[in-house]
Amino acid sequence: MEIATIIVAAGRGTRAGGDVPKQWRALHGRRVADWTFAAFAGHPRIDRVVLVLHPDDLGQAGAFPEALIATGGASRDASVRAGLEALAGDPPDIVLIHDVARPLVSPAVIDRVIDALADSAGAAPALAVTDALWRGAAGRVAGTQDRTGLYRAQTPQGFRFKAILDAHRAHPGGAADDVEVARAAGLDVAIVAGDEANLKITGPDDFARAEQLMGEAMDIRVGQGYDVHAFEPGEACILCGVAVPHDRKLKGHSDADVGMHALTDAIYGALAEGDIGQHFPPSDPQWKGAESHVFLAHAVQLARAKGYEISNCDVTLICERPKIGPHAGAMRAELARIMALDAGRVSVKATTSERLGFTGREEGIAAQAVATLVKA
Repeated sequence: MEIATIIVAAGRGTRAGGDVPKQWRALHGRRVADWTFAAFAGHPRIDRVVLVLHPDDLGQAGAFPEALIATGGASRDASVRAGLEALAGDPPDIVLIHDVARPLVSPAVIDRVIDALADSAGAAPALAVTDALWRGAAGRVAGTQDRTGLYRAQTPQGFRFKAILDAHRAHPGGAADDVEVARAAGLDVAIVAGDEANLKITGPDDFARAEQLMGEAMDIRVGQGYDVHAFEPGEACILCGVAVPHDRKLKGHSDADVGMHALTDAIYGALAEGDIGQHFPPSDPQWKGAESHVFLAHAVQLARAKGYEISNCDVTLICERPKIGPHAGAMRAELARIMALDAGRVSVKATTSERLGFTGREEGIAAQAVATLVKA
């Protein structure tokens, strides 16, 4: 069964204010239309998405390379008809029709509409009216209205494709939504549970409501680091802040802590702040023989100054010898201490290169690291 979605985005949205139609206004870091399109394009049961645009907005089509673009009409039902006709040459089994101004539609609402179409020609989400209803005249309450059986309609409204295409072709126009078109053609439409968060952005205040519902956007950064140091004569290697007994040490301008260098570069990388060499140039004699915790602490402080916390980090040491396993716990503890993190957020592990390459020939040690930063 193939399912397509038509997103109606051809309106001008003047009641929402702003200098551009509401579907192109910013909402939580993206445009309204971007959020709405993503809700359907990313849904595992949706195979195709048609985006119906106003003739003046066809230049926006490039931002939606996965969409089939249709040109809208002078009314909502004319735009829906245009979207349906765009699919008619290769018709899906089911079509969902959705207002671009409902960017918070959830996968659960989409699923409920699709599932209901197994037993009905049409299905639409709605919320039962729970407030008291009045009739008014001249600014005064003129009476009350029984709310029994009344619902607030939402989208997407789903239909078997051929049935709703025929219904639109036969309809004279002027319908408020596609359920009205369907019912005029005698189609049965099931009601499924809607969602209060599936609001329609209509007025200026709705942008603030939508932002509040969406919450704070998470800013997550991931960086990776890689470092290599050769061996030279010595009695121990400094690895992740721990002196590991060995018949050689690592050669470098500082203490050559290959693991800590890789981790430091991973943090700098997540921040787009270059690498250790930019912050601590090897040409500067003051860093000769420096302990690498200075570099790591600087990277961590820089991250926190920019508002980030380190969520977790993972260091892999690549060597034949010395054996890392007996010292991995102490390394984790030392890195956690320097970064002021719980040790449960720090991983240190080792592997060999199966006697291949410079590490296999025991000419040196390599290290890889990954760090995840989250905006605090």
